[in-house]
Amino acid sequence: MTDYANHTEAVVTLLARTKMMKARAGILPLPKITGIAFGDGGTDSDSQVLTPDGSQTELNHELLRKPIDRYTVLSDTKCRYECTLEKGELTGAYISEAALYDEEGDLVAIKNFLPKGKDSDLEMTIQMDDEF
Repeated sequence: MTDYANHTEAVVTLLARTKMMKARAGILPLPKITGIAFGDGGTDSDSQVLTPDGSQTELNHELLRKPIDRYTVLSDTKCRYECTLEKGELTGAYISEAALYDEEGDLVAIKNFLPKGKDSDLEMTIQMDDEF
């Protein structure tokens, strides 16, 4: 039986991996992560979480992009990024996909999850970990 309470799917995009390779080779600098994109296309019509494709360059149904509020270095190989949807933002939406994007606007990591309803009078904070 699937554990729906903790069911998420995530991927680092091919474009992000290409940028990391070029940065390590000294070809180009690696753009920093600057924001999180939010969408409602992370599940199918039966509310099953979709597995994101590493070749994706956009969310399935993007609703909003926001700059990150903060990041926390959790270990030598892990950084957590946070972004808060404020009261009144995306009211009535059911967020089921999020992506880190870099300063060039490219998605570098995508995470799909069960839909989370956004009420008008509540904030919602999304955390995404970048782990190596």
